[in-house]
Amino acid sequence: MSDSMEKKLAEAMAELTAVQEAVARAEGELGQSSTTARSRDRAVEVTVGPQGELTGLKFPDNRHRSMTGPQLAASIMEAVQEGRSEMARKVMDVFEPLTRTTGRATGIRGIDIDWDRAFGSALDDGHGGGRRSSARLHDEIHED
Repeated sequence: MSDSMEKKLAEAMAELTAVQEAVARAEGELGQSSTTARSRDRAVEVTVGPQGELTGLKFPDNRHRSMTGPQLAASIMEAVQEGRSEMARKVMDVFEPLTRTTGRATGIRGIDIDWDRAFGSALDDGHGGGRRSSARLHDEIHED
């Protein structure tokens, strides 16, 4: 193997190691992360973990006591969706630097992440504020 080929291989291996270390740091940073969200009517507060899992549910000020079952269900769904969406954005922000092309001569690209596959319905619709069906349901209940 020529010296230039060995040099390119060593550079590629060093770059790969740096990417692996950056991914491990990002995973560590997110591992203990959570976000809290409330429904628009402020009746429900949820805490969502780094994988979009529900880790806490509260009913501040006991507003839920005057709600019907469908109203409360809609508020819970709205708060959970908002929390999952916020956490998905947080994860995307942490991993975004790793998705860029490095620009080095080794040709190693950034990590290719399929965000839709990773987060599914937790992501916004991508049209800048599109409303999810649970939010529309919530509005319909309040209109009655």
